[in-house]
This record gives sequence, structure tokens and C-alpha cells, in this order.
Amino acid sequence: MEKALLLYSSTEGQTLKILRYIENELLGRYECEFRDLRDFPKVNFKDYDKVLIGASIRYGRFNQTVYEFIEQNLFELKLSKGAFFCVNLTARKKGKDTPEGSVYMKKFQNQSQWKPQLLGVFAGALYYPRYCFYDRIMIQLIMKITGGETDRTKEVEYTNWESVRVFSDRFSCI
Repeated sequence: MEKALLLYSSTEGQTLKILRYIENELLGRYECEFRDLRDFPKVNFKDYDKVLIGASIRYGRFNQTVYEFIEQNLFELKLSKGAFFCVNLTARKKGKDTPEGSVYMKKFQNQSQWKPQLLGVFAGALYYPRYCFYDRIMIQLIMKITGGETDRTKEVEYTNWESVRVFSDRFSCI
């Protein structure tokens, strides 16, 4: 059975949840292994047939470890069959949920030397009760400005699971 390496950078856990969904979609075709990019894992890319990196956006940026990992493993990533997706709340809006319509994906493509064969953009989740005071206030302000949910008692999942399923199928074919 082929092996897929699923790397992630997740703030509140939605990116990991999306990767777990992808793993389930790949069941029977791929053996999947997870690694948190914050642990800056050492990877022997020859052990894997495919590599997928998922990263969340927080305050308009990816965690710096995403870029550091890619930079330090660029040669191996370029030789691998690879895919990348980002998770953000802006993607809850139609048109912003595609690599072409996502400002974050465009920024990634401009800042990263890695050009994976497949790109994806997924809406994340809003977890007001789980946020610290500062994050709750800042995210509420951002959501108010962008026309999103502002009730601090709510948790709202915006992820379009059908889009994740389609992405999973495409990932299995690269």
C-alpha cells in the first residue's frame, strides 16, 4: 500500500480535522502518517509516495514554521508528489474558497519556492468560546468588518466537506 505524509500547522484544530477527513477518504488506498509542523519533524521523504501540507491562517498569516519547513526541505518537496491547502475564515465566502480567489494562497505562491501539483482552500471554523479574551475580541472585530458571525457564544464550522472530498480524490490521483 502506498504511503502519504500529512503535515499540518493548525491553531484551533480545524486543519487537523480536515486532514483526518482526507485520511478517511484515502482509506484502503494509502497508509497515512501525520506530523505537526510546529514540532519541525525530520522527514525521510523517500518513505512516502505523496506529501500533503495543510496550514491555517491566523491574523492574515501562516505560522512561520510552514515557510521554514518548506525552505529547509525544498529539494525533497520538489521531488515529491505534493499538495498544499490553507484553512481560513475568509474562504466561507464564495470565490474566496479557491486557490485563484484566495489572497492567502496567492501570498503563499509568491513567498514559497515550492510549487505543489495541487492546491486547495477551505473555510475553517469559528470557535469563540475556546478563544482567549484577546483572540475573541479581535476575531469578533474581523468578523464584524467582513460580515460574519459575531455572537461570542457560538461555534460555527464553515468547512465545505464536499470540497474537501473532491480535493482528497484529486490528491489521490497526483
